[in-house]
Amino acid sequence: MKIAFVGKGGAGKTTLTALFSQRLAAQGRTVLAIDADINQNLAAALGEDADEAVLHPTLGEHLDEIKEYLRGENPRISSAAAMVKTTPPGRGSRLLRVVDDNPIYRRCVRTVDGVRLAATGGFAESDLGVACYHSKVGAVELLLNHLVDVDDEYVVVDMTAGADAFASGLFTRFDRTFVVCEPTVRSVGVYRQYLDYAADYQVAVSVVGNKVADETDEAFLREQVGADLLACFGVSRHVRAAEQGRPGPIEELESEGRAVLDTMREAADATPRDWARFSRQAAQFHLRNAQAWANTKTGEDLAVQIDPEFILGPAMLSALSR
Repeated sequence: MKIAFVGKGGAGKTTLTALFSQRLAAQGRTVLAIDADINQNLAAALGEDADEAVLHPTLGEHLDEIKEYLRGENPRISSAAAMVKTTPPGRGSRLLRVVDDNPIYRRCVRTVDGVRLAATGGFAESDLGVACYHSKVGAVELLLNHLVDVDDEYVVVDMTAGADAFASGLFTRFDRTFVVCEPTVRSVGVYRQYLDYAADYQVAVSVVGNKVADETDEAFLREQVGADLLACFGVSRHVRAAEQGRPGPIEELESEGRAVLDTMREAADATPRDWARFSRQAAQFHLRNAQAWANTKTGEDLAVQIDPEFILGPAMLSALSR
């Protein structure tokens, strides 16, 4: 199950991404967490020292190697340089599993408090004025385009704040999206923006209320978002202690908070995975990006990279392994 956490800056999506990932790992479930936010705070939210976190290799730093590996022997892709963030897999491509022994994971995935973690990397000073953060997030889109997950496996992505995910097809790469929403007008506004943008793309959206202090806060959210409100996360001493530099094990989270995380997992598990839609939308956004900028950048017609007979999913993974 591929799951995104989105929301207004400061709403608490990174905190909930970390708690959700920790809960899954503590329950013995297979989880890969990815920090795709321009503010790279997921490692710290998981309990890693912030100064240590920045020393680890990131996906954005190794985008060329990622392209070369995923390209494999796909005859539709002329070179790794011709791959862009939306390039879909085809016959001959290398596919990924949530747990896999491959050079991407060996280089860029580490374990923090029981959670396997990869990060896109922050926006460095050398990027100022010459690069866009979406070039780093493109590594995540490529990974998700080539990743096959099965039951009881979870890929959890902390997305950049607001509606920046709509700058590419990344928002369609998930089975369920959790919009973390404070009981405020501004936070609800981000939810409505996200819902409007996603309406035509069959994106499954649930709202998780955060920093909900009382029944009045919950009533406000329910009035604003209706049936999309899945659960509400209240004030947590466990979370506050972690924010004050005293992180504790997920088992010490208040029972009400653990119940919210389990409700979220159950909602994700109940979401059907539609591999045909996933592959169709990958091709759709690849064509859109090719026509808008990628053909010019690469000097090639990237429409030929689409393999019309290829549908990502467990069946294709099994076929390629024979």
